Amino acid sequence: MGADNESDSILWGDRTRAVHVGEGVDPVTRASSPNLVMSSTFSPDRIAGFSALNRSDYEGYTYARVSNPTVEQLASKVASLERAPAALCFASGMAASHALLAGRLSHGDHLVISDTNYVGTAELVRDSLPRWGIEVSPIDSSDLAQVDAAITPKTRMVWIETPANPIMRLSDIKAISTLAHERGVRDVVVDSTFATPAATRPMELGADFVMHSLTKYIGGHGDAMGGAVVGRKEDLEALNLEATVHYGGILSPFNAWLISRGIATFPLRMMAHEQAAIAVAGYLEQHPAVERVLYPGLPSHPQHDLAIRQMHNFSGMMTFKTTQPGEQVAQRMIENLQVIHYAVSLGHHRSLIYWIPTKMLMDSTFRLGRQAESRYRAFAGDGVFRFSVGIEDADDICADLGRVLG
Repeated sequence: MGADNESDSILWGDRTRAVHVGEGVDPVTRASSPNLVMSSTFSPDRIAGFSALNRSDYEGYTYARVSNPTVEQLASKVASLERAPAALCFASGMAASHALLAGRLSHGDHLVISDTNYVGTAELVRDSLPRWGIEVSPIDSSDLAQVDAAITPKTRMVWIETPANPIMRLSDIKAISTLAHERGVRDVVVDSTFATPAATRPMELGADFVMHSLTKYIGGHGDAMGGAVVGRKEDLEALNLEATVHYGGILSPFNAWLISRGIATFPLRMMAHEQAAIAVAGYLEQHPAVERVLYPGLPSHPQHDLAIRQMHNFSGMMTFKTTQPGEQVAQRMIENLQVIHYAVSLGHHRSLIYWIPTKMLMDSTFRLGRQAESRYRAFAGDGVFRFSVGIEDADDICADLGRVLG
């Protein structure tokens, strides 16, 4: 488990933190770049317990499922960027989500969660948690009244995702955190994968935990999967034994090393993502083949005022609807795009786009009731193109879109 350095690093800016936190000159080799420690086992300097349950008095390394120096280096960077006390890293964003949900909730507890979020999380809470005896209430978390109405004496966690995947709907982190804690809810969790620490630091707004898919913007290069949970040190220490040692969804040291290397340019990349996305969103909004663009940085976004208050960077994520059927446009994208890749995932240095039909999501994943589906369709209609704008030149991205939009 990594934590922010107790040194001048607490005064550093984001760019310096991204480069230096968790790193230093190797005392033996004098190497400037960080080491990659691939060992699965370690030789302790004194007798330590065989089980992780017996190691509470030993701070060193014994086995990589418990801790690894390269993974802890990455955790330190993530925690520092979030201005948070500590972080735990996992094999994927879903491993991080599962660790937090299964590690903090028990049979008989109640979860309130955004009804529109990453499909893996949505399916986990709808299909698995009820089977484990955990009650789940999906709600539109952009509506504070719905959050309030859903909370019961058994509610232990409120989970929000903002901006929401895929429709870019925002939730007010500060207002929800205040409300939930006043109502006695123990944990407020924010999936901040779309926003990243460059845009929003949820713990500063009252949240208890932040979840990231490190595969996306934080890693940034589309070559390593990982996930992280950020929170208070004592909460993550309690979570660590069950969520890492027993569930086993640990992050490979090599992936941790790749993601740490990606973090070095994270603040610069986020500036480039936002700059390109603002230009591309403006281009799409004026294009006759585009019906609607949803990007928090546009004044036309229905929650633009909240975006200004809550986000310091509008990121590179947007969705848009076309006047022609989405399937037809998607096929042209597959055949003709040259700069943009027609592919799933997001937050990579290259631009990625994918068609997401509403009916498919409703049938397979979200399964919303009539009113909730109507609210979703107010954003998405029959479907949207989820567009992760990369760091390429905006003019080249727009020209590529022009080839397929007609």
